[in-house]
Amino acid sequence: MTQEDIADTLALLISNEEAEWIEFKCNNSRPEAIGEAISAISNASRLHDRETGYIVWGIENDTRKVVGTTFKPRKQRVKSQELENWIATQLDPRIDFRIHEFVHEGLPVVILSIQPCKDRPVSFRGREYIRVGSYTKPLCDHPEKERLIWTKASKLPFERELALRRISGKDVLELLDHEGFYRLQSIPTPAPPEILGRFEKEKFVVSGVQGKWDITNLGAIALANRLSDFDSLERKAVRVVLYRSVDRTETITETVGIKGYASGFAGLVKYINDKLPRNEQVVEALRRQVRMYPEIAIRELVANAIVHQDFSMRGVSPLVEIFSDRIEITNPGQPLISTLRFIDEPPQSRNEGLARIMRRLNICEERGSGVDKVIFQVEFYQLPAPEWTTGTDHTRVAMFGPKKLSQMSKNDKIRACYQHACLQRVSNQIMTNASLRKRFSIAEKNYSVASRIISDTIDAKLVKPKDPKNLSRKHAQYVPFWA
Repeated sequence: MTQEDIADTLALLISNEEAEWIEFKCNNSRPEAIGEAISAISNASRLHDRETGYIVWGIENDTRKVVGTTFKPRKQRVKSQELENWIATQLDPRIDFRIHEFVHEGLPVVILSIQPCKDRPVSFRGREYIRVGSYTKPLCDHPEKERLIWTKASKLPFERELALRRISGKDVLELLDHEGFYRLQSIPTPAPPEILGRFEKEKFVVSGVQGKWDITNLGAIALANRLSDFDSLERKAVRVVLYRSVDRTETITETVGIKGYASGFAGLVKYINDKLPRNEQVVEALRRQVRMYPEIAIRELVANAIVHQDFSMRGVSPLVEIFSDRIEITNPGQPLISTLRFIDEPPQSRNEGLARIMRRLNICEERGSGVDKVIFQVEFYQLPAPEWTTGTDHTRVAMFGPKKLSQMSKNDKIRACYQHACLQRVSNQIMTNASLRKRFSIAEKNYSVASRIISDTIDAKLVKPKDPKNLSRKHAQYVPFWA
């Protein structure tokens, strides 16, 4: 929000009759009380069908007089953490809330804008709260309010929620990269009325009354010229962090994306590739720098992180971290299928609208082929196998820089063997000792090295003999455990 927007918002809040989705304070800045109030107002905002709830510091509750505040939220810390970050980690589910510090009538005022809860009530430190009049109370003590909140909880998909309401068609064209949308399809840009009609069909916008338009989350997250124009989506911008070494102790740069995912994708991938370490090769007595990682693999992994993230997790976004020996790409949310089946199973996305647009604009591969391409490129470049891992709230893939076979751990070799078997299977081929030797650049005379890797992968229950009755190891064939 601009300073003018903030001032207008404050004027409206002060003039508003007493409401359970607004709380006025002077200087009460106890972190626990703020967290409980955020939970209460988020839940009350859903109960009263409000788009946003507010806590305001610097206003007397009874008189609505501007008295100023000594509360400095951006300077306050809790257990060495910034207040904003500490509160966010204590909310479940995470919601978006914003701090606005400004001066009004010569006095400091702070406004905290709070997103209403979505599919369930918001809790703080494991307990849900609600506003009852001017008091913050445990929600469990008011079952009638809790039932109504659950009834009102929106089941609308993230992509169809509204990012911005009641704006002109001209503003839509300024906020969304309509030229980029047509350029990515190699189609001439038509006149504004046709653009707006097409955007409505694509569910980027919704037409309203009196010639006004609403921009959906899908339109904003895909085509925003500046994600910062949409308060609820600004924190969904992709972050790219470059580290000096193999750990996170020293950051060189940290960059946050500006544009929507579709309109900014090419620039994002180019930026990442430009930051990746390079290897020196000598070809015909000439030295040249080559990228350590295949661009196609980077492109597919970044696109997957964007498309398959869990948008219900507020305040977090896809993250690309570049180390001297690897690149890690993390997206919010756990996958809908096992990481072991990424290669062969068609991906299941929470965000079919976004996935459809990204595929149509030639950013994502068709279903089921993206990860296959990653593995193929990794093998072609003779890199260690990528590793997918999951946590309670994220999915991460790590792609590693070049390693000799002797430098790889047992798990590295097993993972590569399994992925090779999967790639062979989906390519209508079969893994053999010879194909695995080619994967690792193992000389034929050292076939026993490949046999040991296959044996270890069988013991890990990731591959199995295609024909268990065939006792000839020389001509044995192997398939993934799921085949």
